[in-house]
Parts: sequence; structure tokens; C-alpha cells
Amino acid sequence: MPTQKISEETYLSSEGVKLWVVAQGSGVPVVLCNGGPGCCDYLGPVANIFGDGFQVIRFEARGCGRSGKASDYSVASSVADLEAVRQHFGIDRWIVAGHSWGADLALFYALEHSEYCIGLICMAGGRIHNDREWHRVYKENREAGLEPALEFDYPPNMEVNAQVNASWKRCIQQPQLLKQIANLNVPTQFIYGSEDIRPHWPVQQVAELLPDARFELIEGADHHLWLSKPTQLKAHIKSFVGSLEAT
Repeated sequence: MPTQKISEETYLSSEGVKLWVVAQGSGVPVVLCNGGPGCCDYLGPVANIFGDGFQVIRFEARGCGRSGKASDYSVASSVADLEAVRQHFGIDRWIVAGHSWGADLALFYALEHSEYCIGLICMAGGRIHNDREWHRVYKENREAGLEPALEFDYPPNMEVNAQVNASWKRCIQQPQLLKQIANLNVPTQFIYGSEDIRPHWPVQQVAELLPDARFELIEGADHHLWLSKPTQLKAHIKSFVGSLEAT
């Protein structure tokens, strides 16, 4: 694994599209995937949780923030962008972490590239259900104003959001998907907030399906775990990466 310290922003190419990327620290590589889909980078506070001994990489997928636009926005293109980041830094294996949709992306990336994954950290995401009841509860809670909005440096790209969400709905209908997840032997941590306006049961089901996964519910935390319960989030992440280092 590379151990050089990288702290400056740069750009790389993914299928001819320019992607913004930044890394901090040195040591075990960790990549952070944003939610949305279609959002710019907002996971700097999560990157700081890892501290010494980790090279934490953040990036913006095509069409998001400072990255270039493209004609194709899909789960496949999102996985390709993530893999382009790994290749750019010359990383053999890394911890793949994501928040919300970024957690879903981490899961799909691992299904395609498990050989490159030391472990997965899925924060407030990682579902494979498009359940009507889930959407009803989420919509009602959102319209009731139960979740404060994040402030983004760049506005979300709603074209990316629409195309990737449509692609995700097609991906979760794959007949072999559940079998593939059940055979995914990558240590995985799911962390969810008890006050998240999105029901957690679909994520907990995935955690139960995976052969080596843990599900952590943080009492009092909302969707933005690092803002509502930063101490508890840090403790869970530190415990998980410690278990990875031990093995």
C-alpha cells in the first residue's frame, strides 16, 4: 500500500471525464463516497475522524461539484469513477466508505471489485430495496421538516440524481443480486442513526445477509451522523478499522 503523504487537490480522468480529487494523510488508504447521487464533496469532517495512519481520499463523481460533466450517469459509471480513483493513486487495496447513496455505491463497488476492498463502511445507507412503505415514511418525515439540510459548496446536479437513481432501481432487480451479496466476503460496517428520517430496516437486512457484517444503530443520531453524534460515530469507525488492522 502507498504510504506517501498527499494533501493537495488534483484532477484525474475517468473514461475521459475530469474528476476532482483530494487526499490527506498517509497510511492505510480510505476512500469516501458522497451521497446524493449528484452531490459535491461534503465529507471532510468524516475524513478527519480517521487521523494518523490513514490516507483518506475524497472525490467528486462525474457531473458533481468541480468534476466534469458527461452524457452517462449510472451505477456503472459511478463504479468506474471510483475505480479510476484507486488506479490513479496506485492503491492495491483500500477501505471503501460512503454516506447515504455513497454507501450504496460502496456496496456495488465491492460486488464488482471485492479483491480491492479491505473493508466497507456504510453510513446511513447500503440498501437494495425500493419499498413503497420506505418511501412513504421518508417523504412524510422530509415534508414535516424533520431533517435539517446540509449546506453544499456546489449545488446538487439533479440530472445526475435522476439518471443514477433510475440506474440503481434497475440494478437492484438483478436476479442474482441477493446471492452475490450473500457471497461477498468483505468485512462491512453499517452505521445508522435512530433519528434518521429514512427507515433503517432495509440496511439492517443487508447487514444480516452479508457473511461478515455488523450493524450499529446510534441513538439520537440523524442522517448526518458526524454532526449529530460525532463522538459515537468516531468510536464505531475506530473500532471497526481496528478490527481490520488486527486481521
